[in-house]
Amino acid sequence: MVAHHQNGLTLTLDVQKFPYRKPFRISGHVFTETSVLVAQLSDGEHTGRGEGAGVYYLGDDIDHMVAEAQQAKTAVEACRNREELQQVLPPGGARNAIDCAFWDLEAKQQGQPAWKLAGLGSLKPLPSALTLGADDPAVMAEAALALNPDAPIKVKLTGEVELDKARLKAIRAARETAWIGVDANQGYSADSLRELVPALLENRIALLEQPLRRGAEGDLDGFKRPLPFVADESALSLVDTASLVGRYDIVNIKLDKCGGLTEGLAIARQARQLGLGVMVGNMMGTSLSMAPSYVLGQFCDVVDLDGPTFLARDRDPGVTYADGLIHCPRGIWGW
Repeated sequence: MVAHHQNGLTLTLDVQKFPYRKPFRISGHVFTETSVLVAQLSDGEHTGRGEGAGVYYLGDDIDHMVAEAQQAKTAVEACRNREELQQVLPPGGARNAIDCAFWDLEAKQQGQPAWKLAGLGSLKPLPSALTLGADDPAVMAEAALALNPDAPIKVKLTGEVELDKARLKAIRAARETAWIGVDANQGYSADSLRELVPALLENRIALLEQPLRRGAEGDLDGFKRPLPFVADESALSLVDTASLVGRYDIVNIKLDKCGGLTEGLAIARQARQLGLGVMVGNMMGTSLSMAPSYVLGQFCDVVDLDGPTFLARDRDPGVTYADGLIHCPRGIWGW
């Protein structure tokens, strides 16, 4: 059942900045802060909140999100439900913020938590990967040792084959038994990837995320995948999902890419039908971004919701990380 709003809604938009504890480096980018768009939807009695961090590599930055949301404000306020919202805005950070505000509002209107509205019988803590930004191999190995010993580890690579191999070797030596996945953020070509694969196997890497640039998916046709390949930048929204079959094994769903929890759940359903594994990730953001992703994470095989761990400060209440698990307390969103 989807709530219908008789008297129209009021949409309020707010820009908030969250600096990082230290610069975070991935292939092609260094991040020092996250600017988020916070959307509030009120029916006069209840107010729902949602947050969007956008998609940096699509030009979906804070200015773009704000402009898109403001342009659609009247149409959004006339929406009777979040299904109608999908027609008003395209996938991206602005729709994510507003879609999640719809979910939060609906939870309050119906007196039911968002996870129940999403069809879940219960909510459980999830093992969430903690990410190591790309750095000198020795620095990354030291950082790996500082992580919770139970936490899965995600390692950022840069496409520099020999340096990436040294990084993997150093991190695996430091953390002999840890679950380790790697994320190349489009840094490789098919040829350089062939050079990297043996090192992935040698260091018992669990999965490889987005090795090639978006648009080069065809280069994976016939490419032997001895470990699961995960599509991230190659899988933005629902329309991309079917094309992944035969090239990728898992789809990384991020609410900022697909434009909210509504489409995120639809991608998870379609991926399962296509025989693909499902992962939930994040484009950074605060605990207000993680809470809806945590609901999606209940349906996923791999969870990577560590955005708040990079921030100098998070929201209060916020998600917590303990014993390799992310816990999402009720006060944040969707109750």
